[in-house]
Amino acid sequence: MKFAIVVLPGSNCDHDALHVTKDVLGEEADLLWHKETDLHGADCVIVPGGFAYGDYLRAGAIARLSPAIAALRRFAADGGLVMGSCNGFQILCEAGLLPGALTRNDHLEYRCDWIHMRVESERTPWTAGLRGRVLRMPISHGEGNYYVDAATHARLVANGQIVFRYCDAGGEVTREANPNGSFDGIAGICDERGNVLGLMPHPERACEDLLGSTDGLLVLEALDTNLARRVLSSVSDT
Repeated sequence: MKFAIVVLPGSNCDHDALHVTKDVLGEEADLLWHKETDLHGADCVIVPGGFAYGDYLRAGAIARLSPAIAALRRFAADGGLVMGSCNGFQILCEAGLLPGALTRNDHLEYRCDWIHMRVESERTPWTAGLRGRVLRMPISHGEGNYYVDAATHARLVANGQIVFRYCDAGGEVTREANPNGSFDGIAGICDERGNVLGLMPHPERACEDLLGSTDGLLVLEALDTNLARRVLSSVSDT
């Protein structure tokens, strides 16, 4: 499996994602500068966290205009796998690859902390086999308050597109467990086909025991396993 990690001016989790995919997962991975339009045969593209373009205007608003994001739109339209965490999630929403918007945290404070979130859906290859699991990961954001209108929310629920919800350590979705006021406790969603995933927590920062959790590795390993199965299935069909 080959990963491409988009590097935008202000990205600060790009090398974290590179380390995890290359050194922990043992897969091929390369950094992709934001001016590039060739994804170099990537099977999965990661849009990492950070402060792309300084988050001027609003988080992700300028980054969505980058040439690499235009290439990402075409890649996703063809069924390519895309994951955006934190600022990456914000960019995917701004780029129209995911519905809704990320607004200022309801308490108007920047939060850098550990949270729990419950896997709500197996619609994506990142979460196949993980439904109901409670994962512990870090967050680091000032604009993680996910908002979507009622009609779109109803479609997300009906289609199984709400992938993660903030919860307590026991798996209960409560207001107290929600770190940013996100609507319906939503921590992550996917598109209708399940090939584009966005989430506010950082799986790449929770992939080694030294960091305090390996729950992020469960998500990336699930992707690795399910993509391998997909490739084997396509080969057997031919």
